Amino acid sequence: MSEIRSLTPTALWQFFDNICAIPHPSKHEEALAAYIIEFAKSKNLDVRRDDTGNVIIKKPATTGMENRKGVVLQAHIDMVPQKNEETAHNFELDSIKPYIDGEWVTAQGTTLGADNGIGMATCLAVLAADDIEHGPLEVLLTIDEEAGMTGAFGLKAGWLEGDILLNTDSEQEGEVYMGCAGGVDGAITLDIQRQVTPTDHQAVKLTLKGLKGGHSGCDIHTGRGNANKLLGRFLFNHAHELNLSVAHFAGGSLRNAIPREASAVVTVPAANVDALNSLFTEYQALLSAELGRVETDIALFTENQALPETVLTADDQARFLAVLNACPNGVIRMSDDIQGVVETSLNVGVITTEDDKIVILCLIRSLMDSGRRYVETMLEAVAQLANADCEFKGTYPGWKPDADSEIMHVFRDTYHNLYGKTPNIMVIHAGLECGLFKKPYPEMDMLSFGPTIKFPHSPDEKVNIATVALFWEQMIAILKNIPVKA
Repeated sequence: MSEIRSLTPTALWQFFDNICAIPHPSKHEEALAAYIIEFAKSKNLDVRRDDTGNVIIKKPATTGMENRKGVVLQAHIDMVPQKNEETAHNFELDSIKPYIDGEWVTAQGTTLGADNGIGMATCLAVLAADDIEHGPLEVLLTIDEEAGMTGAFGLKAGWLEGDILLNTDSEQEGEVYMGCAGGVDGAITLDIQRQVTPTDHQAVKLTLKGLKGGHSGCDIHTGRGNANKLLGRFLFNHAHELNLSVAHFAGGSLRNAIPREASAVVTVPAANVDALNSLFTEYQALLSAELGRVETDIALFTENQALPETVLTADDQARFLAVLNACPNGVIRMSDDIQGVVETSLNVGVITTEDDKIVILCLIRSLMDSGRRYVETMLEAVAQLANADCEFKGTYPGWKPDADSEIMHVFRDTYHNLYGKTPNIMVIHAGLECGLFKKPYPEMDMLSFGPTIKFPHSPDEKVNIATVALFWEQMIAILKNIPVKA
């Protein structure tokens, strides 16, 4: 148990502490799902799992509320596993260690999992409560949202009965979302050949780290550096003059997180080692001048390595560095319709090197299918020029705003009655599961809201304590004000 159990609302924070104690990174949610199912059974609630593994729990309406429209409270079970390099943590085995830091709750050296653990804890706290007025209630907890939206893709018609869905996966109190971006994973694969490393070379590992990283949707417009792109830029600019050969390149860990770290093992003639070290030091100064207002802790350093047996051939190295340097990244276009919202973006998320290939994994997001397709053609063109393969998979739709949404009007009026002001009605440049839910449940009325969470998908993730209490207050008030079913 941690100190966060002393916070209010008590039941919500206690559930969140329990969630933190059970490992639940994407693809490894079974232990947490089992805990949730056991909790539901202990409350004599109807609990089921669909064929995909989503957990669905039903709770009858409180007395006098039986005639209200049915509500589905929704969150996802998994969390993004990110940690600082120096943090010893196995996300499949170790508990998250939350602690209070002033006005925030954060975690020791890892992602906190407030995305979407606070939403999940809220759903469970509503199920556990005996003093909250609500109509017919269902809770939908989906699996694997962060690594492919597997649960949302797999949800079938007929499992849910509700008329309204309240998604809890938003991250700014005072904002309510009625639309989101769609997306697709893109992978450029370069087949490579290797050659024997020259015997007069020395090996050096180049590391670029200390970047803020963050969510590749919500944070893509903030000007944060992408470690893959920045290290690729250095190699492209200096490989020829240093007679440098690349043996291995690795960067990023998730396609939906802005890469914070990247490294490359390279070889250069012994006479050029000092020049390599000097140029890398100069590059840190250049990046600090360019990005220093955003990236305050950027760090570049070199380490001597054992000489690898092979390096990329000159032609394949040139292809790889050209692709990485030319690959678009970041904001492609801002929305003309919604001020301050990114319309289309690309994140060069993960680069892996094997003996015979290098894979560059990207995530494209767009509010418009045509915008997404445009960026797909950019990647296809870069791949064609380099004689590389380009493949797209996991396309998921955006969530088109509904100006006539009844639940949006209820939320707006309820929020105004609570606080004397109107919430900001927004569209988010991130993937919410609502767009996928619309396929099996096209008539379901949906919105998304949540507390303030900063730096999701990074070890700096934190949730504002006061806004969690506001989020809980809003949830109770909305459930009480759900309209009567016609």
